[in-house]
Amino acid sequence: MKQRGGSRILTGTRIRERRLALSRRQADVARAAGISAAYLNLIEHNRRPVGDHLVVRLAAALEVSAAELAEGREESLIAALREAAVRLPDDVAAEVEQAPELLARFPGWASALIATARRADALERQLVTLSDRMTQDPYLLTTLHEVLSAVTSVRSTASILAEGGEIPPDWRARFQANLDEDSLRLSSTAQALVAYLDSFDTQGAIFTPQEEVEAWLAAGAPPIEEAEDLASDAARALAQGHLRRMEQERAALPDDALAAAAEDPDPMRMADRLRLPLDLVMRRLAVLKPAGFESAGLLVCDGSGALTLRRPAPGFPLPRPGDACAIWPLFQALASPQTAIAKRVEAPSGRRFRTLSLATRHQPLGVDGPVLTRAQMLILPEEPGVPTRPDLLIGPACRICPRADCAARREPSILATA
Repeated sequence: MKQRGGSRILTGTRIRERRLALSRRQADVARAAGISAAYLNLIEHNRRPVGDHLVVRLAAALEVSAAELAEGREESLIAALREAAVRLPDDVAAEVEQAPELLARFPGWASALIATARRADALERQLVTLSDRMTQDPYLLTTLHEVLSAVTSVRSTASILAEGGEIPPDWRARFQANLDEDSLRLSSTAQALVAYLDSFDTQGAIFTPQEEVEAWLAAGAPPIEEAEDLASDAARALAQGHLRRMEQERAALPDDALAAAAEDPDPMRMADRLRLPLDLVMRRLAVLKPAGFESAGLLVCDGSGALTLRRPAPGFPLPRPGDACAIWPLFQALASPQTAIAKRVEAPSGRRFRTLSLATRHQPLGVDGPVLTRAQMLILPEEPGVPTRPDLLIGPACRICPRADCAARREPSILATA
């Protein structure tokens, strides 16, 4: 039987594995949960659904929390395992379809793999943050310039004293005074630089509520009261809004229906088959990440072009909030609402992606209210070995993009200058 990662399959398998781990008989567990042994047997073989109340009773009988058997938690962990598999080298083929079985049979190893992948993601985000700070922090740039200037001056003066031959005593005294002054300047500036670098909070390098929410989403959207990433009240309010929207969209397009429709790799055909709006299907694909869409990413912007949500695909170049590449198809969609735009793009690293962008308009305050526009772009890695040329050469943002001949460039790149 092929497992697609549906919640019923996972719940039944989890119940069976937990019972076997405790060396409990089906009859004993069924009696404790108030059901027949035959019905429990059907549940364990994924032939009957498990309601919330029954999950609670079975969890009590199996001496485990209901969250351990909850289907929503399983879906998020399956998605996390698939994301971890996507980051493997190209020459390593992971059995992604076996992720549900791995999670059910070896939950400890699965948790360790997910934690390792999330740690790698966190370190990558820290690296990007520190890289941005190293290139854009005014104080840091000024201090580094002072250090380099003092080092150059000390080197030049020392060279004159060592290789200048006969130097008049008054000039020698002047050079020595300069050397002493420059060395003191270098020492004090270096100490200030070290103190400033020590103050970098690499674990908490999140500066806006939007970044807090994005880190919370990347961690699997844990309960808000337990989320360490949501430090500000504004971020918690945004997270509550995201949870409400995700629940509403999940009710409109359940996991099972989306997983079944995802057999078709074309989101537009999926939306037509489901008779649902394309933008809803795109957002649900980025959240659930069913088979075939494990590495899907999503970008959302408002009518001004400001990014309001970033769920990046692995390897897709992203800038910090407030800046973005003007060539992204996401922004092209703003000029053609209700028209899907499919483009193949290539990042500066050479990685290619398939993108599907769509802008929608609505008037929440009625015909007399403002017209609000929102665009979103679904990002999927290009299939290996596809020979077609990309439609667009994109980057993260002008300041950190190495494409020197880009027609949309609005400021020099620090990489090109270097």
